[in-house]
Amino acid sequence: MTRLLIIGPPGAGKGTQSAKLAEAFKIPAISTGDIFRENVKNETELGQQAKAFMDRGEYVPDSLTNDLVRDRLAWADAAAGFLLDGYPRTADQVEELDRILTDQGESLDAVVLLIADTDEVVRRLLNRAIEQGRTDDTEDVIRHRLDIYADQTAPLIEVFSNRQLVVEVDGLGAVQEVTARILEALASRGIEA
Repeated sequence: MTRLLIIGPPGAGKGTQSAKLAEAFKIPAISTGDIFRENVKNETELGQQAKAFMDRGEYVPDSLTNDLVRDRLAWADAAAGFLLDGYPRTADQVEELDRILTDQGESLDAVVLLIADTDEVVRRLLNRAIEQGRTDDTEDVIRHRLDIYADQTAPLIEVFSNRQLVVEVDGLGAVQEVTARILEALASRGIEA
């Protein structure tokens, strides 16, 4: 069983690396962002609530996110492990994840922290907005999301560092190079794909 988190600023490559790591470890990559976007696309009630926050560049409230993650981690495919992308983002979400894992008799194995330059992140997200037609990725919204990340999410790195779970990896470079760096860093901790 491998239970991982991937964390880093928006645009650092978390989604891309999550897919690679999920494949390598044969575990589901669980992205709250993808789940929210799917709900927005299908115009579900949750999707409409989430869209209002996403369009302003804000995070979806913890209560909605926590319920979604608790439910998703109970699915059969997550019994052998998982990789969370985009959760937790706040101290309250860390506490809820701790409760979820304790209820399941589990704990995290590692937190992969992708490091990326802010200007490069903004450039990546503006390109992605053009390629994918994403209305939530204007430069102002991107910079606002980076500010929220710095205020709310970056402090979580200290929490996970104190638990000796953080594995820092340079998130810039070719996809395969970054994946290789992550796998090597995890292997140095005894977590092998």
